[in-house]
Amino acid sequence: MSDLKVEDFCPFCCPSHNGGSTPIPTTGKTIFYTSSQQDKMAKMEVKTSLLDDMIGVGDMVLLEPLNEDSFINNLKKRFDHNEVYTYIGSVVISINPYRSLPIYTPEKVEEYRNRNFYELSPHIFALSDEAYRSLRDQDKDQCILITGESGAGKTEASKLVMSYVAAVCGKGAEVNQVKEQLLQSNPVLEAFGNAKTVRNDNSSRFGKYMDIEFDFKGDPLGGVISNYLLEKSRVVKQPRGERNFHIFYQILSGASEEFLCKLKLERDFSRYNYLGLDSARVNGVDDASNFRTVRNAMQIVGFMDHETQSVFEVVAAVLKLGNIEFKPESRANGLDESKIKDKNELKEICELTGIDQSVLERAFSFRTVEAKQEKVSTTLNVAQAYYARDALAKNLYSRLFSWLVTRINESIKAQTKVRKKVMGVLDIYGFEIFEDNSFEQFIINYCNEKLQQIFIELTLKEEQEEYIREGIEWTHIEYFNNAIICDLIENNQTGILAMLDEECLRPGTVTDETFLEKLNQVCATHQHFESRMSKCSRFLNDTSLPHSCFRIQHYAGKVMYQVEGFVDKNNDLLYRDLSQAMWKANHSLIKALFPEGNPAKINLKRPPTAGSQFKASVATLMKNLQTKNPNYIRCIKPNDKKAAHIFNEALVCHQIRYLGLLENVRVRRAGYAFRQPYEPCLERYKMLCKQTWPHWRGPARAGVEVLFNELGIPEEEFSFGRSKIFIRNPRTLFKLEDLRKQRLEDLATLIEKIYRGWKCRTRFLLMKKCQVVIASWYRRYSQQKKYQKIKSSAITVQSYIRGWKARKVLRELKHLKRCNEAATVIAAYWHGTQARRELRRLKDEARNKHAIAVIWAFWLGYKVRREYRKYFRANAGRKIYEFTLQRLMQKYFLEMKNKMPSLSPIDKNWPARPYLFLDSTHKELKRIFHLWRCKKYRDQFTDQQKLIYEEKLEASELFKDKKALYPASVGQPFQGAYLEISENPKYKKLKDAVDEKIIIAEVVNKINRANGKAASRIFLLTKNNVLLADQKSGTIKSEVPLGDVTKVSMSSQNDGFFAVHLKEGSEAASKGDFLLSSDHLIEMATKLYRTTLSQTKQKLNIEISDEFLVQFKQDKVCVKFIQGSQKNGNIPTCKRKNNRLLEVAVP
Repeated sequence: MSDLKVEDFCPFCCPSHNGGSTPIPTTGKTIFYTSSQQDKMAKMEVKTSLLDDMIGVGDMVLLEPLNEDSFINNLKKRFDHNEVYTYIGSVVISINPYRSLPIYTPEKVEEYRNRNFYELSPHIFALSDEAYRSLRDQDKDQCILITGESGAGKTEASKLVMSYVAAVCGKGAEVNQVKEQLLQSNPVLEAFGNAKTVRNDNSSRFGKYMDIEFDFKGDPLGGVISNYLLEKSRVVKQPRGERNFHIFYQILSGASEEFLCKLKLERDFSRYNYLGLDSARVNGVDDASNFRTVRNAMQIVGFMDHETQSVFEVVAAVLKLGNIEFKPESRANGLDESKIKDKNELKEICELTGIDQSVLERAFSFRTVEAKQEKVSTTLNVAQAYYARDALAKNLYSRLFSWLVTRINESIKAQTKVRKKVMGVLDIYGFEIFEDNSFEQFIINYCNEKLQQIFIELTLKEEQEEYIREGIEWTHIEYFNNAIICDLIENNQTGILAMLDEECLRPGTVTDETFLEKLNQVCATHQHFESRMSKCSRFLNDTSLPHSCFRIQHYAGKVMYQVEGFVDKNNDLLYRDLSQAMWKANHSLIKALFPEGNPAKINLKRPPTAGSQFKASVATLMKNLQTKNPNYIRCIKPNDKKAAHIFNEALVCHQIRYLGLLENVRVRRAGYAFRQPYEPCLERYKMLCKQTWPHWRGPARAGVEVLFNELGIPEEEFSFGRSKIFIRNPRTLFKLEDLRKQRLEDLATLIEKIYRGWKCRTRFLLMKKCQVVIASWYRRYSQQKKYQKIKSSAITVQSYIRGWKARKVLRELKHLKRCNEAATVIAAYWHGTQARRELRRLKDEARNKHAIAVIWAFWLGYKVRREYRKYFRANAGRKIYEFTLQRLMQKYFLEMKNKMPSLSPIDKNWPARPYLFLDSTHKELKRIFHLWRCKKYRDQFTDQQKLIYEEKLEASELFKDKKALYPASVGQPFQGAYLEISENPKYKKLKDAVDEKIIIAEVVNKINRANGKAASRIFLLTKNNVLLADQKSGTIKSEVPLGDVTKVSMSSQNDGFFAVHLKEGSEAASKGDFLLSSDHLIEMATKLYRTTLSQTKQKLNIEISDEFLVQFKQDKVCVKFIQGSQKNGNIPTCKRKNNRLLEVAVP
């Protein structure tokens, strides 16, 4: 039993009736509620104690007199008045009413929320709230153990606990999703794991333990579900009056015809051998509606559509396995074998699961046994084939259920890795005593024995031991300890499970009878084991105990077990051929359910038995429960008819006895209702005594003694242990809490007063500090303004003085410059006079020398002619000369015929001159030949090509060797119309405004004289005008007649800048000349030159200079081109230096 704390009895919701806000003490905090909130809580209050308006006795500890009859009468009285919950201290007794009661509404949830356990009428919500607050506020992991017989209402109790926790914990999108998934996991597990039995229409045929994980605020993060021993034998056989698992009936009742067709199922229950027909329909149960609920719950939990489809396909396959029937056949060697009667069912199963029909058919007919390196294949007779079929159905459904639990855990597990608080809810099989009890009932009752042992150890036994340990005097109470029964079942040497495992593993012939014989030998002397075949003679004549049975005296009573089937069910064998056939399926889910079927992972080791697996699971569960603070709900079934308003006293008395409820009441009555260590007790109540408040300097026990003496609590109401204070009556605690509450209100008022004083002082100091800061800032601002004014005056005076000095220096420099210029002019005139005199002297000397040379030449010629005249006749020499000259010229022309160059005008090759006297002739022939081949080349041109070459020729004459940009333009054809004005709708307005033919249309950059920046303009040249238009809108900005253009200026460098000079006094020149920049400068200047010449009959002056003047309105600005590196690459930039200079930096 959990140790109760002072916090457990603190009235968390105590409304104030004097208006205003009331501080409500909680664990270490004070919460202030408004009047409206207090009124709301006051309306929810029904009782202030479970003793008020009590029907019977709400807490059995207060029952007088205490005996079995009064105990049962008290339960019956409360049951008749719809009070189905009763306390035994902190244990809740729950009686199944077998009907709906209006005590689980949202209003009831709010009524019990944050209320003391004993403050209201007994309710399962009170225990749930107690466990949740202990987990949230005291950081203690909790577990809620719900025990009782089958049909006592354990499953519904676990649902109520989970729904209450979900209602009172935090809110938010993520939290609500987690809560919804945790709650919706129940319908899925109930559909696949619950069934109708003779005692319960919704009996859990598996054990479920759910750990709900919370964060530090108490908000759920997720959960983990553990399942224990599904009753898979129910899949193939159900006792009379009972049903198979709910999901089979839900699919057939609620699925659509189309869905059933996909699963190859029919809606008629009688078509399936695995479904019992005598109880197929249950009154008050709507299987069709439940099927829709299950599908919706699977979607909420997180199942994908294909996963849901796969699950239902496996369920359909299990259902159809029961329809496979076998017939015997004899082989030639005399051995019997089995064959499938109708293979249609087998074919449909194979289509559902994706298994090869021949593989599955062979697995039903043969069994392969492997031993070391040998394989032996044997045939199966009809009985063995039916066993194999049922074993496959049971294993397939059992593994599907385990997969469902694992898949739900993946969806609801906590996503964060922070430290978690855990609340466990155990909903496991109740104690079962049927007419025919087999291996399943034995295992279920063993689990209940272990739970009863936990209850005994943690309540009755620990209660007594704690009193002895603390030195508290009390009357010792004897109680039955069922550890001897647990030892009978689970002892590793002589326990029934150990004997069963040993018998299953023993070589030779093993039957249920040999197992019973072994039990009779080992357990015959055990006081809780009974058998007619044992050595104990007292049971030899007991006719109520058949020879094939044994009986165990459980804590809940005697149960007789049919030994038939114990060995087979414990072995739980599935032939390896069937496992391998399932692994070969194309169905991903079925393949995942049978990993041992993989040939690569064959394990010849025998798998553990069902009993040993369950024993290990129970041991793990018990170990887990012992690490948590337990809370108990003891469920009682009022009758066996599952009817409302019926209270069977004999049945209830039987359950009270085996649950040990009377012993629990006696322990609580003999002891104390509350105990707590001295330190936390003193810490909680120290404000009630001036000597202990605010700090107690001595031992904690001495402080508690001073406190209780000061408060005047009677000595019989409490006792001092070695480490704890023990209080007998809960009312003493209520008194302490009321005093503490009043004292906390006084302390809250004091704290509020101190806080208000501190707040006012803090505000005053802050305002004072702000005033100082503002004053300092203002003084700084005032001094800054004064300094700026003085600084401005000083700068003004300095500027005037610097201007005066600069003008004085300028005048001196101008005077010096004029003197230097005058000296230069005089020197220039003098140097010119001297140079002209020298030139005349040199010319006279040259003429004299030339005259002498001529006279001398004539004289020599004369002397030669006179000397040789006597040797030759006068005409003989002429003839020889002419002949020789003729022969040389003939030879010259013949050689020229063979050495003529190509007809290309650009071919500059020409044969070398052979004789000096033919020099002029040779040059003339070269000129004539070049003119002739140029004419031949020109004759091939069209008129348009002639015009282009004329423009190119004109450009060559204008710019060759003058403009560095010219060589790059030679290879570029002159297009003229670079903008398709007639075709572009953007320029429709411009096209309509220009009626003449456009010679050139180009985008240029117009240079702004103010800052040197460029603005895009459209440059249009027609026969009579030059136009500039806006590039975006097409509006004409300027229109200049060609007659007003006087000159075009440009630099000699590699840039596209040019200036269009206009005639002074013309209308176009009012704004000054145009300074433009273009990528096609050579073409634009050439066309402008030719067009002006054509229209005005005057040549346009093209000025090429690196420095020229441009007229801007009334001012003339010098445009100067310089060489410099550019940040923008090879793009020239224009920059305004001063009012008279624009500097263009050319790369």
